[in-house]
Amino acid sequence: MRDREALATWWYSRLAVFVVSFASLWMLGDTTAGDVPSYLSRWDQWDAHLFLDLAKYGYRGYRTKTTDVHLEAFFPGEPMAMRVGHALTGSWVAGALLVSAVAGAFAMVALSRLGELDGGGVVGSRAVLYLVLSPYAVFLAAGYSESLFLAFALSSWLAARRGRWLAAGLLAGGAAFMRIDGLFLGVALAVEWLVTSRPYRWRTALPLVAPWVVTAGFFGYLWSVTGDSHAWFDAQRDGWGRKLTAPWTAWHTTWSAAMSPGQGSAYEWSFRAELLAVVLGVALTVLLLAMHRWGEATFVGLQVVALGCSAYYLSVARATLLWFPLWLLLARASVSRPWLHKAYLATAPALMAVAVVTFTSGRWVG
Repeated sequence: MRDREALATWWYSRLAVFVVSFASLWMLGDTTAGDVPSYLSRWDQWDAHLFLDLAKYGYRGYRTKTTDVHLEAFFPGEPMAMRVGHALTGSWVAGALLVSAVAGAFAMVALSRLGELDGGGVVGSRAVLYLVLSPYAVFLAAGYSESLFLAFALSSWLAARRGRWLAAGLLAGGAAFMRIDGLFLGVALAVEWLVTSRPYRWRTALPLVAPWVVTAGFFGYLWSVTGDSHAWFDAQRDGWGRKLTAPWTAWHTTWSAAMSPGQGSAYEWSFRAELLAVVLGVALTVLLLAMHRWGEATFVGLQVVALGCSAYYLSVARATLLWFPLWLLLARASVSRPWLHKAYLATAPALMAVAVVTFTSGRWVG
């Protein structure tokens, strides 16, 4: 029954995203009815377009087929899934949307079950509701890797909570095929194993190396394709300006961008959201540590450190989608604080709708 409720929440939220994006396509377009662009074309934006180029041409061929560069910064799981989606739909963009929709359904069921373990069915239901209404939930609908990563990562964590370490490790390996965050998940699972598996049976921990094996295999493949043993790191630096720096330098750089009167309004809004997301991430990590939720604190904390020590904050606000402890704790808190539930429902859907319109209009969201 709870699984059905989680799925219903997910699919109704997909309907909401469709309504907002389709209506805005017609109502906000400065054109005639005959020249309104196709619905699918509005989802071929930003990283979704880059993932599609990788799906079409691969790491070996994209440089000769497109003007895009540094696509080695993206992991191969999402592009490979897009190929399957294309085979099923005959459309690259529709296939990408299908992948996110199906993966998101699996992710929401796993999140709901984690919530039940945390505090009962209400917690599971609300955690799903809060996530799908997140201000950045548009990235769960678009052809981005968040939904696919969450499908593997949440299922992995659920398996770990149930003591099924073989499944947890293999699923974490799948998550590592999607994003670098799979490594952080692998470390968090190791911590969770150390905390919960006494007396230790070291053989059960062996599957937890899967994320490291998958990531090393991907890096090795890039090395064979590019001749650069640091191809992923170089692509991050050259394509997006990401490089290791002191956290106070990253904060100052982002703060300056967020407070500059000459900054584009959408970018200034986004940079301010990035600053808030880092503060939220630090606070969430401290709270999880205080609650002795060591594995979850490791998962969130490693992401905050990695993103907070980049040259400037980029996609930290979007990364909140991956911080599943945030949604679980928010759901638990809302049970005893009804005002919190009402406040979230009064603000988050509006921000989510704005983000959907912004993204499908080709403007920067985060």
